[in-house]
Amino acid sequence: MHAPFDQPEVRRVSLGEYPLWDEALAFLNQDLAVTRPEQGPLQLLAQPSYEAGEPEYVYVALANGEWHGSHLYPKAAEDPAHALAIVADAAQDTVAERLWQAWPLCVEHNLGMHTRDVQGLLSWWCAGRQSGGGSGHIRAAVGALDTF
Repeated sequence: MHAPFDQPEVRRVSLGEYPLWDEALAFLNQDLAVTRPEQGPLQLLAQPSYEAGEPEYVYVALANGEWHGSHLYPKAAEDPAHALAIVADAAQDTVAERLWQAWPLCVEHNLGMHTRDVQGLLSWWCAGRQSGGGSGHIRAAVGALDTF
């Protein structure tokens, strides 16, 4: 039992505890390694729930253990694509709030990118204007930023 304002102890999640999130985090860490190699890989951290019988809270954290944002809901990830979208949002929240910068950045426009589903493939989308006059473009699939 925890005292009223005590934070329950946080632990690093072991590989295999949340397989869909592990897989998603591996894709995001590929992009982080290309764009912010000095940061080290993102990780999953867990904190026990304050409510008895409720699942633990799992967060996407920087390599140093800092995180920001809402926890991942264990029952929310229905399939690998959905898990990737959820973990990508959490990773972006953590990186942006803890490092005070958008991530990942479009190298062409220096703008923060967001995820978009493109024909069933989660991709990084930039709102920057194209030379042909159109605005917005897909930079790469999530996990494939190193291909550009």
